[in-house]
Order: sequence, then structure tokens, then C-alpha cells
Amino acid sequence: MDGDYVIGGVFSIHYYMHTVKHNYTTMPEPLRCTGSIDSREVRFSRAMVFAIEEINNSTELLPGIKLGYQIYDSCSSVPVAVHVAFQLSSGLDPVFYTGNNCSQSGMVMAIVGESGSTPSISMSRIIGPFDIPQVSHFATCACLSDKQQYPSFFRTIPSDQFQADALAKLVKHFGWTWIGAVRSDSDYGNNGMASFLDAARKNGICVEYSESFYRTHPRSQIQRVADVIRRSTAIVVVAFTSPGDMKILLEELSGKPSPPRQWIGSESWVTDPNMLRFSFCAGAIGFGIEQSVIPGLRDFLLDLSPTKVAASTVLTEFWEDAFNCRLLKSAATDETVCDGTEDIKTLQNSYTDTSQFRVTNMVYKAVYAIAHAIHNAVCQETDSTTQCDKFTRIESKEVLTQLKKVQFSQNGYDVSFDANGDPVATYELVNWQKSESGSIELVTVGHYDSSLPVGQEFRINRNFTWVEGGTQVPVSVCTDSCPPGTRKVLQKGKPICCYDCIPCPEGEISNATDSLDCFPCPKEFWPNAKRETCLPKPVEFLSFNEALGIILATFSVGGACLAVITAAVFYRHRTSPIVRANNSELSFLLLFSLTLCFLCSLTFIGAPSVWSCMLRHTAFGITFVLCMSCVLGKTIVVLTAFKATLPGSKLMKWFGPPQQRLTVVSFTFVQVVICTIWLVLSPPFPLKNLTTYKERIILECALGSAIGFWAVLGYIGLLAVFCFVLAVLARKLPNNFNEAKLITFSMLIFCAVWITFIPAYVSSPGKFTVAVEIFAILASSFGLITCIFAPKCYIILFKPEKNTKKHLMNKHQT
Repeated sequence: MDGDYVIGGVFSIHYYMHTVKHNYTTMPEPLRCTGSIDSREVRFSRAMVFAIEEINNSTELLPGIKLGYQIYDSCSSVPVAVHVAFQLSSGLDPVFYTGNNCSQSGMVMAIVGESGSTPSISMSRIIGPFDIPQVSHFATCACLSDKQQYPSFFRTIPSDQFQADALAKLVKHFGWTWIGAVRSDSDYGNNGMASFLDAARKNGICVEYSESFYRTHPRSQIQRVADVIRRSTAIVVVAFTSPGDMKILLEELSGKPSPPRQWIGSESWVTDPNMLRFSFCAGAIGFGIEQSVIPGLRDFLLDLSPTKVAASTVLTEFWEDAFNCRLLKSAATDETVCDGTEDIKTLQNSYTDTSQFRVTNMVYKAVYAIAHAIHNAVCQETDSTTQCDKFTRIESKEVLTQLKKVQFSQNGYDVSFDANGDPVATYELVNWQKSESGSIELVTVGHYDSSLPVGQEFRINRNFTWVEGGTQVPVSVCTDSCPPGTRKVLQKGKPICCYDCIPCPEGEISNATDSLDCFPCPKEFWPNAKRETCLPKPVEFLSFNEALGIILATFSVGGACLAVITAAVFYRHRTSPIVRANNSELSFLLLFSLTLCFLCSLTFIGAPSVWSCMLRHTAFGITFVLCMSCVLGKTIVVLTAFKATLPGSKLMKWFGPPQQRLTVVSFTFVQVVICTIWLVLSPPFPLKNLTTYKERIILECALGSAIGFWAVLGYIGLLAVFCFVLAVLARKLPNNFNEAKLITFSMLIFCAVWITFIPAYVSSPGKFTVAVEIFAILASSFGLITCIFAPKCYIILFKPEKNTKKHLMNKHQT
């Protein structure tokens, strides 16, 4: 709209600028906006129009003078804002107007805007040298208070320096010492967060992370920031972001469930009605510009008809987006054409939400501040009347000078600027609370006035709703007190209020809260699970009460019973040919020794004592040598019997029953000597093993002399090998019941078991060492009794027809 004096307006009506990749072969396209339209910014622009029309109808302010306006969309981008700044400073066209309604061609008197800090900085650098005043309603970056860099910049909204201090005091007020921080990667976010972090450090607040992002960044970067928030331990997150950036972040966070976070917001987004749809942020608190009442603005905003809308491309787009129809008659056939029945009063969006005028009032004040400056420059006060000359040629520099002196009250709100172009900083403390209907409402719970004495800036008059609807103030500290069982260790590179609670090392305890050191337990004690007290170590040994001990004992007794039963069967059929043909005396002695072998494994079970340790190893060594001696005797008998069948052989004289008994006694006596020397020189003894397992004591029998133990085993092995070799030599002797072949199999099993036993014995820990030894004893004993006696018992009990001398002497039957 044209006028005697023209005021510029710049608003971020769209979120993005259309970007084109230049090929440098054609002229670049004109800059244009894209993305969704911000209905809140549309309201700001309409509020500027309303204020100008209200001033034009006023008889007190600029009477007889008509203000015009040129309102632009900056697309929330620097390139478009710079382009707009040049247009506003140099005029639109070179046409000269004549007549009574003559406009001053060229630059505008002043500019309202921009909404963002970064575009405002770019504009101010361009228009500053021309002394064109710029009054922003929403650019809060503290950097803009620097009059050396931005001499023509003013604002009706407080600087972020005040908000940053207020946010730091708010965080300290609720006792939060461990927070996360996110910011827009722009002048607004970076400068605001820098001020906040500086104030936070002064108040003893620790920051876990500080992340920046921007809405045009790749989604991967937005996801990274969202993941940092999800993984963080800080419950409280301070967000110094613009609404457009925060919208992108919250959309990313809403896509994947996130732990509850207490959001602390800067004024820019925490009071934006568009953000209230993110219900998971319920409980958010922050500072907002004070609510205000602007008489007549609601009716003006809702007084939109299709005719008025069609005259503006921005309003046309807004209308079409809101009602999902096309105003143009040239709409495509598949698109709905607006039929004129659309009523803006039925809409529910930021444009029609007139319940709280916050930033809108800042636009209203900015227009009035410029109008007062122009008034003071072109109007003269004479007595009780005001005379204004619309033909007075004034420069923007005069408006700039007058703007510094402006001081007035509008609708009960004072407007003035300090030396930095900033207003007095007062805020409302707002809280996102769920209504009965389930929607999120912006509720004022207190006030903050930076002009009050330290400690009295806050005035809280309502209860807060916290994260997840809680009524208790959430706790957000760097580290809780370290409980007993842990010690404090400062985290490298982090503030002193951050430390790790490190569990005490193995075998050590701490019994006090926030202990700096841990203390070791006595030798036979071990910490409990929480490592806060020392308890006696549990004693472990192979017991008759545990499953493994019961199983081994059962097999041991079962094997002994099997040997006794076998002996009973042989005794019952002692006159039968098969028993008499297999050296019954050695067979009964072998069964007796096998019975002792089975029973000696019982000495390995139970708590070790001095006597049990000596008994278990010596009994095992002697009984097994007795067993091997019997097997060896039987093998020699078989070989001798075969050789004796040759004419003139006298071998059986030299290996008759007396010699057989002497052989068994001799071989056994050697083992008795070895065991006696072992017991005399260095016998086995009970030992508390504290090294294999640190957390428990193993009761075991120490070998005393390892040489003695391996000598016992070696002697048994020597006899077994000797017996095995003889049995192999006699395995093919022509005999229906070839005992040599059976002995060969038994010795094969015996040797395999004990060769396997050696590595298993050495590597088995604790009570399993004993279990391995018992298993070897039982396995080899069962191998002997099965291979040697099972076939004979089978013939005796189930095939008696073969238990005859005739059958035994028949060499052709198999």
C-alpha cells in the first residue's frame, strides 16, 4: 500500500528458499520461496497492516498523514533477506508520482523485521550504512546489541542475553546440575546458547552435551542429534532453537520412542502454538513474551473474504492451504475450486489463535515506535494541536535519531529503547500442561523481571506440570551419590560435579557412601554381591549331598555289587568247564580286586582329611596294581597253556598256581613299597585351595610329592602296557573262548581311559579334578569287568549248552 511515508516489513512467511543448482550457462532464476507456509508469520504481517491502518485513522498520531507499507517474505533465508534489503533501500521502480497523494520514491523510512536473528543481521549490515532504522519484533540474538556493528538496529523483544541469564537461573532454581543443550546452528541459536552456557557455568551447572543443527541440514545430522538426546543421561534438555528447527527435531524424536525428557525452551519455540501438537513434550517450561490485548485485532484478522485474499499472493496461498481448494478458476480438473462458502473463523491454526498475543504485540509495538519517530520528525506541537506536514522531506537518518528517543505507552504497555536498542526485559514463565480434553495448553505459571534484585527475579504463582504429567520436580544431576560397594572416580575432561561410581575391584569393599577408596577383604573372606561387606568364603568339595557326588557314589557301589554278583555266579558254577578253563583262582582274585577298585572311589568323595587323603591315593594305587597283576597272570597263563600243548613242553611246571600267586604278590608288593615311601617322605594332605577360585575355598588333597603320585600311576601304566602287549600276542590263539582277546579289549579300554585322564586331570579345576579321577577309576573298572567276565557270564546263564568240555575242545567252532 502506498502512502506519504512508507514502512517496510520483512517476515519469515515460508520456511525454505527454493534452491537451484547453477550451471553458469543461463541466467539464474529469481529467488522464490518454497515449503509450507507459517500461519503465525502471516498473522504477524497482518498485525503490521492493522497497526498502520489504525495509525492512519488516528487523530493524535500522524494526523493527516498516510503511512504506506511494503511487506516481503524472506523465506527464513539469508539470500532472500539480503535481496529484500536492497529492494527496500533503493525503491521498487524509477516512476515519479505527481499530485496530492505523492509518495516519496526511493528508500523506506524504516523496516519492521526480520523474524529471525540471522536474516536480521544480514539486513542490518546492508541498510545500516544508509541509516535506515530496523525494528525487529522477534530477532533476539544478543549480538545485535552491538551498536558498532549494527548502529540502526532496534527491537521490541528483549535480547537473548536476558533470556539466557533467566534460563540459567531457572535451571539452578529447580536444582538441576546436569543438563543437555541443543541449539539452532544460526546466529540466534549459537549466540543464545553461548550466553546461556556462560551463565550456567557461573551457576555451577554441568552440561553433558551441546549439539547444533539446522532445518536444512541432512536428515542424518538431525538423526544424530536426536540419538544424542535419546542416549543421554541428562533428564533436562535446554533448547535454544527457532520454531522451524525445533519442529524438525521433535518430528525426528517422535518417530522413535525416546526416554522422557524435561524440555526447557527459549521463547522462540516454547510459546509457538504450532509446537503444542508434540504431546510428548508435555511439561516443557520456558520464558515467553508477556501476553497482551490489542483491541480490534481479532476482528481484523478474521475479516478475510475471498476478494481480499485474491489481491495478495501470500494470502491466496494461505487460503488455499487452509481450505484445500483453489481460488483460481484455471485450477486443474482434479482440484477443488473454492466456492466462496469458506469461513476463516472455522479454522484452527496459529493465524486464527488470538487467545494469546505475545510476539504479535511486538510487531504492533514496532510499527507504533516507527510511527512515533516519524511523528516527532514531521509534526509540530502548537498549543493543544498537532500540525503535521506530509510534504516534509525527511531522511531515514532523522527517523533513526528520533527512534532512539522514543518513549510512549500503547494499550498500557510502555515502549522505549536503551542505548543498545533493547527494551526492558520482562518475561512470563510458561508451562505446557495437558487440558481435560487431552490437548496441550500454554499456561502462565509465573513471571520474571530482570530489573528486580538478585534472587527475587522469579515470581511463581501456579503449580507446574512436569515431564510425563508428574507433580514432583524431576531430578537431573550428573551423578547420584555413590552407594557402598563403589568408589568415586572423576570423569576425565568433565566438570567436577561429574564422576563415575566404579564398583570396588574384585576382593575389595567400601562400606560408606561416596567412598574414595576400596579396602581388601581378609584372606579367607570375600565381598558380598554389593561389595559392601566381607563374608567367609564358601568351602567347596565333592560332597555326598550334591548330584555329582551321588551319581559317582551310585556307580561305585553298583560296580562293587556287579563284581560280587559276578563272583557269586562263578562260585555257583565253579565246577563248570568254562570257569575251570579260565583259571578260577585268578578270576576270583581279579573280581576281589575289582570290588576294591570300585569301592576305593568312595574315598575320594567327602571333605578331605589327613587319613582320607592318604587312603584314597594309596588304596587306589594298590588295588589297581592287584587288578593288573591278576590280569597279567591270566594273560601269561593263556600263553603258557598254548605253549604247553607242544610235545615235550614243561612250561606249565614253571607257571603253575604257586608261581601265579607269587607273580601277583610280587607285582603288588612293588606298589606297596612305592606307596610306603611316598607316605613316609611326603604324604598327601588336606589343603585349602585359595588360588583356583578367588571367591571360594576348595578343599582338596594336595599330592605332597608329585613324584610319588606319578610313580604310582606310572607303575600301573607300565603293568597295563605289559599286559596289553602280551594279550595282543595271544589274541589269535585257537580257543573257543579266547580269553586273550577279551583281555586285549579290556586293556585297550583301560589304557584309553588313563591316557585321556592325564590331560583332563591336569586341566580340571577344583572338585572336578576329583570327579575326573573317580570317573577314570570307574570307567577302567567297568571296562575290565565287562570285557573279561560279561561273555563268560552270558554263556553260563543263557547258553549252558556251550558250557561243556566237548564244546570247549572243538577248535573248529567259533
